[in-house]
Amino acid sequence: MLEKIKATSSYILERTKFKSEVAIILGTGLGGLVKEIDIEFAIPYSEIPNFPVSTVEGHKGQLIFGTLGGKKVIAMQGRFHYYEGYSMKELTFPVRVMKAMGIKTLFVSNASGGLNPKYKVGDVMMINDHINMFGDHPLLGPNVNELGPRFPDMSQPYNLHLRNLALKIALQNRIDLKEGVYVGVSGPTFETPAEYKMYRILGGDAIGMSTVPEVIVARHMDIAVFGISIITDSGVPGEIVEISHEEVQAVAMQAEPKMSLIIRELIASL
Repeated sequence: MLEKIKATSSYILERTKFKSEVAIILGTGLGGLVKEIDIEFAIPYSEIPNFPVSTVEGHKGQLIFGTLGGKKVIAMQGRFHYYEGYSMKELTFPVRVMKAMGIKTLFVSNASGGLNPKYKVGDVMMINDHINMFGDHPLLGPNVNELGPRFPDMSQPYNLHLRNLALKIALQNRIDLKEGVYVGVSGPTFETPAEYKMYRILGGDAIGMSTVPEVIVARHMDIAVFGISIITDSGVPGEIVEISHEEVQAVAMQAEPKMSLIIRELIASL
């Protein structure tokens, strides 16, 4: 793994001569934030050695290098998912590479189903914790001590300082920013009513098919993380309707400006 990380990060650095301490992973329907980045370089995943390739509609599949909020940033326009058939180590490999390139803070975004009855479709939720229900873990197997400890602490998976700043930014801009627990599941099916109910009982406020593996790996390497979800459909009893991936994308794109403002202002404050 170390050899692959070094080879991939060296290739990108040699090609772009670009260094940043901030990275962003953009979820389903949330690639529009890229429009606010003053782009210097863009490399398709297919051209990057050892990188997976995104196969999901709404995930363009390229690494963006540019400036946002006055800071140099690297943005993944499209992420990788467990349900695509990638292993946990494969789908989190880009986070390892970006750490090797110098990032210290990671922003993750996603589209999710709402479990909290106080949420409505189109709401934006800041993630303050998560529950791993993938049935797998990206740190299984021998630990690579050069990357992080065998038993990483997860008492604060999502950085408290960044969360407090986000609440202030939301208040100043009259954004009703929710805060809650994200449940990560493998997918690719949307949940049944009974599953929605179970995950709510377990303590979840929103549910989706990404984010958790990337955050675990980021924390393993001592990267500060800020996570944000857009509630694109409801899993609340009495509100559950048939949903499609296209509808999820449409709702995410409509609510994206609020998410983009929060991320942009957070990056500017770093």
